[in-house]
Amino acid sequence: MKTYVITLSKYFLAMHKRAGEETNFKEKFLNGEKIHTIRANYPLWEKRIKEVQEGRAVLSVRQWTGKPYRSKQVEITTLTAEDEIGVQAARIVAGIYLKIIFGENFEHYFVSEEERTLLAKNDGLSLEDWKEWFRSYDITNPLAIIHFTKFRY
Repeated sequence: MKTYVITLSKYFLAMHKRAGEETNFKEKFLNGEKIHTIRANYPLWEKRIKEVQEGRAVLSVRQWTGKPYRSKQVEITTLTAEDEIGVQAARIVAGIYLKIIFGENFEHYFVSEEERTLLAKNDGLSLEDWKEWFRSYDITNPLAIIHFTKFRY
């Protein structure tokens, strides 16, 4: 069976204004606060998550022990089809708004402060930290919201 890996950062990355501080993503994931992660390359993650949903793969959620790509990873848990994980396509519009695409017929813009705050919280961040985290992302292609639970927007 295939294993796909999602690695949560233990620390805010160098480009973030809180660089070096702990993100507490592992703790937030384990206590149900961080219910998704947002990644580049929606087509790749759509394919991988579909394989997990069909029982042909698992998703290993891990955390870097130190600097990303320069330290060991420790597995937090393994998610399977029974966990009802999922993926949704998203685009960042005008730098701060997020558009969620449901199929081909419905879109939702997270325009209100309340909606954007909820999205950031579900990703394990404050809205201010979320905006800073995604400030330098390539937003020309759709992002993947990878859900660790059955929750969807």
